[in-house]
Amino acid sequence: MRYYLLVSHGVFAPGLHSAVSMMAGSGRTDIRSTSLEDGMDVPTYRAAFEKLVADITADDEILLFGDIIGGSPLTNAVEILTEKGLLEHTVAIGGMNLPLVLTAVFADEDESLQDVAREAMEESAQQIRQFTMSNDDEDDDI
Repeated sequence: MRYYLLVSHGVFAPGLHSAVSMMAGSGRTDIRSTSLEDGMDVPTYRAAFEKLVADITADDEILLFGDIIGGSPLTNAVEILTEKGLLEHTVAIGGMNLPLVLTAVFADEDESLQDVAREAMEESAQQIRQFTMSNDDEDDDI
């Protein structure tokens, strides 16, 4: 099975998880999240992440999304996956956003983990651009 794990500072990961669930379907056990909340110490966060991945085995694949590269949530998650022997079938990506996660979640299960990661990052990068608005008077006639 392929899992999509979201980690962040604050409540960003659970909030993004909620948005993804609205679009991809609630109740999916393959999409999971946890976060390092304000005032939480690292051992408490690590325990929450360990619980999040307790049932994931070496036969599974993981796409791990973090809010920023080098941040405590992502680095601790990678350390835990390493300790559990799960890193070999994991791709970790920093800078998560909604298009990134949605593209991965909707990818064909038969696509390789690396291909899904590459496709998701490309789609996510294309979505970051200025939204151009028009104040065209002709639109008022419609």
